[in-house]
Amino acid sequence: MKFIPHDYQKYAADFLVSHPIAALFLDCGLGKTSITLSAINELMYDRFEVQKVLVICPLRVANTWRDEIRKWDEFNHITYSIAIGTERERIEALMRKADVYIINRENVDWLITKSGIPFNYDMVVIDELSSFKSHQAKRFKSLLKVRPFVKRIVGLTGTPSSNGLIDLWAQFRLLDGGKRLGRYITHYRNAYFVPDKRNMERIFSYKPAEGAEEMIYDRISDITISMRSADYLTLPECVINEVPVQMSSAEWDIYESFREDMVAKIKDEEIDAANAAVLSGKLLQMANGCVYDEEKKMLHVHDRKLDALEDLIEAANGKPVLIAYWFQHDLERIRKRFNVREIKSSADIADWNDGRIPVAVIHPASAGHGLNLQAGGSTMIWFGLTWSLELYQQCNARLHRQGQTDTVVIHHIIAKGTIDEDVMAALQRKEKIQNALIDAVKAKLEVRR
Repeated sequence: MKFIPHDYQKYAADFLVSHPIAALFLDCGLGKTSITLSAINELMYDRFEVQKVLVICPLRVANTWRDEIRKWDEFNHITYSIAIGTERERIEALMRKADVYIINRENVDWLITKSGIPFNYDMVVIDELSSFKSHQAKRFKSLLKVRPFVKRIVGLTGTPSSNGLIDLWAQFRLLDGGKRLGRYITHYRNAYFVPDKRNMERIFSYKPAEGAEEMIYDRISDITISMRSADYLTLPECVINEVPVQMSSAEWDIYESFREDMVAKIKDEEIDAANAAVLSGKLLQMANGCVYDEEKKMLHVHDRKLDALEDLIEAANGKPVLIAYWFQHDLERIRKRFNVREIKSSADIADWNDGRIPVAVIHPASAGHGLNLQAGGSTMIWFGLTWSLELYQQCNARLHRQGQTDTVVIHHIIAKGTIDEDVMAALQRKEKIQNALIDAVKAKLEVRR
């Protein structure tokens, strides 16, 4: 198949060619893999500036790179080797002669510090740059060690600041060595942030200082462009809906007691929370209707969300429904009441897209980048929420993406008065910050309609 790039794709590929250091913030469906392959092809076969490329990506996305190379006539000559699997399989793949080597991000530290294979790539592509947002992670520290030996580096992501602008430091430290946002996280925090949540001298979080957001955007704008699907693709409408459920007074007493005292009794079984993090997790479980005790035993609280889920499935009138769950007991209870199939394998994906699965369930952590589910349905129901904006947006984008023909409806079952409302508000706040960042570095491209 012949690859004929859209104007925005050509613009982005040219940007990668002309910028040895580049960050592309691209929404799902804009073709970031083919854009990057276009740049690699030109740099390798037209300009002879690159000889060996390392692509670091989520495990599931490794096959997406392979498929894109095979799909387009213009890229068929690019040789590749996928270094996943056992250690022996990875070593064999890395020793094989190829233009592009593809490895999952979990094995970056192994590649650099344990494999014994020289790190001699003159170009590195980090597909999902936001997975390097932690400066304490081994993958970040390892890649930072070899960064001086890499001539070209590209960072790709659609969610650069899922937890706020503090996330940007590690990502750009890898890209430019600290030129734009500083070499040290402490200097970055002191320059652009002030303490937010704290307990006496202990600081739990930071928020941007006055005027800091604009300063950060300006600092990174020369190597960063962003593109939104809505600007370049004709996507169907996406309707966001909240479905409130109300616990009974007895159920609410259990929840409120646990929230206030960090201890509660459920049917003669006592549960407690040792700290705020445990409390948050257990409150989310209780809002969903069930909670684990210390022995991982399921303690039933209510079925309000299951009842609401039943109503939503019935209201779909036979149209396929995709349910996002978070806790394992959510899945067990959903399975007990409904005939569902979990989307996990390529066969599951194929059956869903062929319309053979009326009700499917999926975990947001397995519904990330490169997973196309838009052909199978247009209705998603969040049974339980996640604090992660990245997982939330990526999961929604499985249905709301290029190729979707129907209006996408995303339901959120929210237990009123509970932590569900806090999570929903936090996701909206994070999205607002991220949208401001993306708008600030938006590609200046006149699109021909």
